[in-house]
Amino acid sequence: MKIAKFLAATALGGVIAASPSYAQDVQEEEAFNDNVIVVTASKRETTLQETPISVSVTTGETLENAQIRDVLDLQSVAPSLRVSQLQTSSASTFIIRGFGNGDNNFGIEPSVGVFIDGVFRSRSAAALSDLPNVQRIEVLNGPQSTLFGKNASAGVISVVTREPQFQFGGAVEAIYGNYNNVVVKGDITGPLTDNIAFSVDGSYNRRDGYAKIVNLGEEQNDRNRWAARGQLLIEPTSDITIRAIGDYSRIDEICCQVTTVVAGPTAGAIQLLGGQFSTDRFSYDAYLNQVPINKVDNYGGSIQVDYDAGPLSFTSISSYRELKNLFVSDIDYSSLDVANETRNQKVKTLTQEFRVASDFDGPVNFLLGGYYFDESISQKSQIENGTQIRDFFEILAGGNPADIIAGNPSVFNGVELALGLPQESIFLTPLLTSEQFSMDNTSYSIFGTVDFEPVDGLVFTGGFNYTDDKKDFALAQQSFDPLGQINLVDAFIVGATSGTVTTRDQFQALPATTQAALLAAATDPNVNPLLGLSAFQFQPPFVTIPNAVEDGKTRDDKFTYLLRASYAISDQVNVYASYATGFKASSVNLSRDSRPSSTDYIAGPGGSTFAAPSSPILDGGLAVPNLRSGSRFAGPENATVYEVGVKGQWEGFGFNLALFDQTIKGFQSLAFTGTGFALQNAGQQSVKGFEFDSNINPADGLVFTFAMTYLDPLYDDFPGSVLGNLSGATPGGIPEFAISTSATYSHEFGASGNMLITRIDYSHESNTPINNGLPTFNADLGNTQIFDREVNLVNGSMTLKLENGLEVGAYVRNLLNDQFLTTVFDGVAQAGTVSGYPSAPRTYGGVVRFKF
Repeated sequence: MKIAKFLAATALGGVIAASPSYAQDVQEEEAFNDNVIVVTASKRETTLQETPISVSVTTGETLENAQIRDVLDLQSVAPSLRVSQLQTSSASTFIIRGFGNGDNNFGIEPSVGVFIDGVFRSRSAAALSDLPNVQRIEVLNGPQSTLFGKNASAGVISVVTREPQFQFGGAVEAIYGNYNNVVVKGDITGPLTDNIAFSVDGSYNRRDGYAKIVNLGEEQNDRNRWAARGQLLIEPTSDITIRAIGDYSRIDEICCQVTTVVAGPTAGAIQLLGGQFSTDRFSYDAYLNQVPINKVDNYGGSIQVDYDAGPLSFTSISSYRELKNLFVSDIDYSSLDVANETRNQKVKTLTQEFRVASDFDGPVNFLLGGYYFDESISQKSQIENGTQIRDFFEILAGGNPADIIAGNPSVFNGVELALGLPQESIFLTPLLTSEQFSMDNTSYSIFGTVDFEPVDGLVFTGGFNYTDDKKDFALAQQSFDPLGQINLVDAFIVGATSGTVTTRDQFQALPATTQAALLAAATDPNVNPLLGLSAFQFQPPFVTIPNAVEDGKTRDDKFTYLLRASYAISDQVNVYASYATGFKASSVNLSRDSRPSSTDYIAGPGGSTFAAPSSPILDGGLAVPNLRSGSRFAGPENATVYEVGVKGQWEGFGFNLALFDQTIKGFQSLAFTGTGFALQNAGQQSVKGFEFDSNINPADGLVFTFAMTYLDPLYDDFPGSVLGNLSGATPGGIPEFAISTSATYSHEFGASGNMLITRIDYSHESNTPINNGLPTFNADLGNTQIFDREVNLVNGSMTLKLENGLEVGAYVRNLLNDQFLTTVFDGVAQAGTVSGYPSAPRTYGGVVRFKF
């Protein structure tokens, strides 16, 4: 059936045509007709038609007309790309062809690399500021390791901004929209001397929240961010160009609104204690006890030096960046004061790239480069116990609500008495946990390509990349709640033996039959009443890393390569076929959910230390109560892709078609489990499909575009997921079809130089399961209730451009107010509850711009 859909969609794509790379205004129409749209996807300046890579290009004019101000909106014109913002203003995910990773864990490197002016932004929080003065954005699909030195196993987003000009000019722009959205942008450029030019640009974006924290009277999902950048372009000789860039951006917002999709059994306890939550998915009402804090400071600089030595050109790009990310969040998403989380993260990144490219007249040309990456990450985080957490869990533990409300709880007092703990100690410590994480990552890559053109138009390309990656990490955690320090199986054994067995050695010294009898009783909920308390042991003690068993290091290296043949059948048609491999190094689970591997530790039944088998951690005296195996890190990703493509360009019509079969072995999967995150390698995940984009220019000033991506993904091998064996299943969250189409009409008013540009675009994602299920909610239902998502977004704009440089326009995004859940997750410490993030509502406004 899917093969039939694939063939039918391919046939349809050949009849209906369009391309986001051609959705340009009249100012670029001449370039469009001449097919000289310049891209640098291959680290060389080539036309789009000549570039034998599946790449979509969105120009700066298209970004202006479509009111795309940051990469979160870019997916509306690039159907192979999906971007989502979750939990905080800084936690976003970039996915290409169904491959990508969440940004909720700074130890996980992205599979989709984001580069701005050739500089790698290692975390999405460093790539989310408003995009000023963009010349174009290139989205490269598939592994690009032979061209980029870091983390391009799934694809690359390359943002190219305008460099300073030696002619004085600039622009100012003001936008006012609904929710009191105020955007002010400006830039100015010009010469300082005959060989030095400058530019300065900045943006300010402020908007009221479209969601409301009802009980606190605060707005949520607002915008409050600004950015500034300065550049110098120095041309000391005709052969040397130096471009220096310094930038700073800041985000200070209240994000992100969460709705209760399913109110589970714990909902009654919240309401009994006066707590509230919203179950209307798209009312945009929230109830919290803490106003979320999201602060991101992102700054740095780069220097690019280009030297043209005739047949050889040399490029050096040096950069240093810092990122500071702070957020405070109410993690139970109700007005009940249960728990809050704080994270304070810092990232310092130093990169150096050097490459040399040839431009010989002969049949052979090459590009050779080297890349160095040095990054340090630190994180301090904590979970704070709320003032009502103990009462909440008292009710869930079976306490009398009337007694609890009256201030006479009894359940945990009895537990404390039975376990010998101080009265009023469980869930009454100020903090539940506190963590200190750090990671140092150094890597270097050597990469290059060689082109051989034996006859005119036929090019054979071979490429390679060798990457050596080293990570050193340290993790420490303090768990303060006394209940979490006690293993309930071992505690029963201590009580059953009247305190004669208090250690593992003493238990192991008992006769085997006695051990078996004690263990059978201790793990039987009908015999051991303490087992019911296991649901309240959220954050047990933690083994500090590095230690005598775990050295806190990952060491990876890999050689990847590219083989490609391309042929210009005519001046209008180019074809290519390629086989490429890609690589991404190990990622580290920098979270309180990091656990030793099963080769280092295996817990006994019920997490017992007494009954745990011999293991390096246990034998080394490092085991702590309730320790379980899990994942410290996920091993490398290794990508392979077969791709064939054809690109055609005629007067009034052009198209690109790529068919691919892409596989990633060891895909690094990050799944939220309801109390934490599980990082693990999927054995193998693959996707087959096609990407088609085209344009039709039937009359002067009228351009239609159409782009479609078809994906047929599969978990070829994933036996150990948090949802069980997913081998043979279709990965959730990947739409089978994604479509982006637009119509742009530019009407000139005679010879006046005045122009009216009208644009409407539509993006669609076919109905698809949001994920493969939820570890808590769906597991209890046998994975029978899965939540779906379908996206249908219509955007429009109209701009009047006058000859004197004044532009006046209006825009609307999500015109039809399409509503959908972007994702769902298990409620935190609320078994059976499902929370979700609703999509953004309709936004609209007016624009005034003046270019000089």
